[in-house]
Amino acid sequence: MQAPKLICESTLTDRYQTTIPDTVRKALNLHKRDKICYSVQPDGQVVVSRVEENEEDPALGHFLSFLAKDICQNPQHVNAVGTDLYDRIHALVADVEVDLNSPLLDEDE
Repeated sequence: MQAPKLICESTLTDRYQTTIPDTVRKALNLHKRDKICYSVQPDGQVVVSRVEENEEDPALGHFLSFLAKDICQNPQHVNAVGTDLYDRIHALVADVEVDLNSPLLDEDE
């Protein structure tokens, strides 16, 4: 006899965010700032799992390999950032403070 399925639901905010239900957090041993992996199956179902700390983003690895290969094959395309562009970027973000670890405010959701 199979164990009964545990069914939970949550609601999407206007920014397409949701809270992971407590039972799912406990089942996956999730804590604040943990990462979650969503695997979309061919039949349309989605499997949610906890990302282990040592797992690397496979897309990032492929992208970095692509860049390295392109730089080796086309070194003439690599240019230094000019001082004008650097100064413009710096001026645009000079007064911006960002804390990527701070939680979103209610009005940001």
